[in-house]
Amino acid sequence: MKKTLILIVLTIGVAAMFALPLNTGQMQLNVGTGFTNYGLPVYVGLDYGVNPDITVGGEASARFQDHGTWVGIYANGNYHFVNLLNLPSNTDFYAGLNLGFDMWLADNEYSNSYNSGLHLGLQVGGRYYFTDQLGVNVEFGGGTVSGGKVGISYKL
Repeated sequence: MKKTLILIVLTIGVAAMFALPLNTGQMQLNVGTGFTNYGLPVYVGLDYGVNPDITVGGEASARFQDHGTWVGIYANGNYHFVNLLNLPSNTDFYAGLNLGFDMWLADNEYSNSYNSGLHLGLQVGGRYYFTDQLGVNVEFGGGTVSGGKVGISYKL
């Protein structure tokens, strides 16, 4: 058991030495699913490094419910606290704003059940990178997915 724990710690340590935060001009693809009380959400997004602490990006998402589907397109901006908090380079902690449009696509019977429209929201999240390009993410708030989301992040 002790040898296994040492091996795990060493593996994570070596991975951390090679992982870097999103660089200026670098892009990152994010894909995953969410958690909400209203249907199954999925999303795909792209982030762009403006500088080592700020990213801007976009996201398309859909949430499938019994009688229709929410579809959303959002723009977002995030501040990354890696440098400010002196976090390990294989981690990322961020918070930001999103602005987008949600549209309710439904059967005729349910077409007027929900309102489509413009939405402003907040998000807070984090990532853990296993390699210099691949990581997992968790985010609360933001977009059509709303409650939160989990997925993978891949630096391009």
